[in-house]
Amino acid sequence: MEPSTNLEELDLSGRQLTSLPEPDGKLAIKKLYLDDNQLTSLPKWIGSLDNLEEIHLDRNRLAAFPEELLALANLKTVSLYGNRIAAIPASLGRLKGLRALSIGHNQLAALPDALWRLNDLRLLNLAENQLASIPEEIGSLAHLHTLDLGHNALETLPEGLGNLRELTYFLYLHDNRLASLPKSLENWANLRYLNLSDNRFTALPESIGSLQSLRELRVSNNQLASLPESTGSLAALRELHLTNNHLPELPASLGRLGRLKKLLLEGNRLAWLPASTGDLASLVELNLRNNKLEALPASLGQLKNLEYLDLRANRLTSLPESLKELEKLEKLDLRWNKLRAVPGWLGEMEGRGCSVFLP
Repeated sequence: MEPSTNLEELDLSGRQLTSLPEPDGKLAIKKLYLDDNQLTSLPKWIGSLDNLEEIHLDRNRLAAFPEELLALANLKTVSLYGNRIAAIPASLGRLKGLRALSIGHNQLAALPDALWRLNDLRLLNLAENQLASIPEEIGSLAHLHTLDLGHNALETLPEGLGNLRELTYFLYLHDNRLASLPKSLENWANLRYLNLSDNRFTALPESIGSLQSLRELRVSNNQLASLPESTGSLAALRELHLTNNHLPELPASLGRLGRLKKLLLEGNRLAWLPASTGDLASLVELNLRNNKLEALPASLGQLKNLEYLDLRANRLTSLPESLKELEKLEKLDLRWNKLRAVPGWLGEMEGRGCSVFLP
C-alpha cells in the first residue's frame, strides 16, 4: 500500500484478501473497512495505527480476537461479526473508549469480566453465539442504547438488565430459551424496539405496559396463552407481532393502541375479537389467518385506514356488512372459510380496486 498523509478512511472490503501488505509509510486513517475477506489474522503494524477509531472485520476467518487492536487507545468501534472467535481476551478492558462492539455470529460460550467495565459502550452485539447466561454486571453498561443477545441459549435474564435505563433503540432477545423477563424491565421506559420471538413465553408480565416509548413489540413463535391488560397502555406502539402463539382471545384494552399500524395474529386460537378492535384507528394491516374465528365484530368497519385484511383459514360463515365501509382496503383474503353466501357488496369493493380472494 502506498502512503497517504490525508487519507482518513480506507475500504478494502470484498477483495478476497488473505493477508495485508505493510504500508510504505505511516497511515493516519481513522476508519478501516476489511469486511468480506479471508483474513485469519492481522499484521502487527495494525497496532501502530494511532488515529484509528473504527475497524470493521465482518465475515472473515478470524479464530481469535486480534490482539493488535488492544494497543489502539482511540478505538471507538470494533466489528467482528461472522468470524470464528471462541473467546474475548480479558485485556479487552484496555479499550476504555470503545463505544460499539459487534462480535455476533462467532463461537463465544463465555464472556470476560472486562467486557462489563467498558463504561462508554453504546452498542453491544453478542447475537448468534453459544451463550447460556449473562451476568448481573451487564447492568454497569449504563450508556448502552442497543443490545443484541438474540440467537443464543439463554434461559434467564439478570435483573441487572433493568439498570440499562438508556436502552433506547433496540433490545433483541429472540431465539433463546426464555420463559420470563426480569422484574426490572419497567426501567426501560425509553426503549423503542423489543424482540422476544422464538422463545418459551406462556405469558407476559403486567409490567410490560411500563414501556411507554415502545414502537415495535415482537413475541411471535412462543406459547402465549393470554395477553396482559396492560398491553393497552403501550401508547406509542406501531407494530405488534404475535404470530404462532396459543391466544384464545385478546384483551379489550388492545383497542387503546391508537397508533398501532400492524397487528399480526396468524396461527393462534382466536374464536372471537373484542368490539374494541374497531378502535384501532391507525391500523393498516390486520392478519388473522389460521385462527378459529366464526364471526367478526361489526366494529371492524371503523378501521378507516385498513389496507390489508387476512382472514384465511378460519371458520367464518358470514361477514358483517360494515366491511364495505373500509374504503382504503386493498386486499381482503377470505380463502379457506365456509361462507354460506357471497355478499353482493364484495363486488362493490372489487369495483373500487380492492382485491378480494374468495373461499
